[in-house]
Amino acid sequence: MKTIAWDVDDVLNDLMASWFDHWRKGRMCGVRYEDLKENPPAGILGMDMRQYLASLDEFRLSPLYQEMLPVGPVLEWFRKNGSRYRHIALTAVPFRASAASARWVLKNLGVWVRTFHFVPSSRRDECLPVYDENKAAFIEWMGKIDVFIDDNPEQIRAADMAGVRTFLFPRPWNVGGKNVEELLGELECL
Repeated sequence: MKTIAWDVDDVLNDLMASWFDHWRKGRMCGVRYEDLKENPPAGILGMDMRQYLASLDEFRLSPLYQEMLPVGPVLEWFRKNGSRYRHIALTAVPFRASAASARWVLKNLGVWVRTFHFVPSSRRDECLPVYDENKAAFIEWMGKIDVFIDDNPEQIRAADMAGVRTFLFPRPWNVGGKNVEELLGELECL
């Protein structure tokens, strides 16, 4: 049975779109979600990185994060094909938000996703031991992951170099990947 590692935010859920909709309420903002061609989008939104990360982390720790639904086509894929594979969640999230992320995964996809792993995203006020520099380092250490799905091209490149089959999940800040339906269709053929 093959093992698929899924990024959480912006693959299993729509974090950026949900956060962005919440953030822009009450603001005069002519930027649309589709215009977020960079991740992180701090520069596009006229914020400094610390403001952006603080706002994103605040959202992650709020009830709004827990209220997000899984990405519709992904949830349908799990319902149809999930039992054919082993699944793990592999995300980069700050330590303070890791429990909220794990809770979201297990609440929404725990029928199929049985383990949760994270590589801590750096935050100024968190000093943690470094076991893995990135998700690819974790994948190499674990040694049992056949497929990795992420929205971050850098994470995908690193995992490719580690010899794992990868899929770039389509989002406005990445290009050249398949659409969601094509990606999920290819997963069915593993």
